[in-house]
Amino acid sequence: MPRKEHHVVKNTEKGRWDVKREHAQRVSAHAETKAEAISKAREISKNQETELVIHNKDGKISNSDSHGKDPCPPKDKR
Repeated sequence: MPRKEHHVVKNTEKGRWDVKREHAQRVSAHAETKAEAISKAREISKNQETELVIHNKDGKISNSDSHGKDPCPPKDKR
């Protein structure tokens, strides 16, 4: 079963940070700073029990956090 994800990504066209659900056509939230986007994304991710994936300006993943039923929990959490 594929996991549900929200991503924090840099919107290079508009110069801001966006929160977007994977495979969604529309953005869930906009923010002027990465920190603000992460805060909004964390709240959305907790409410919808999704994986939060945070990207750097270059698009590479910098961090992730699980707020749902993690299909692969860390060994110490099983």
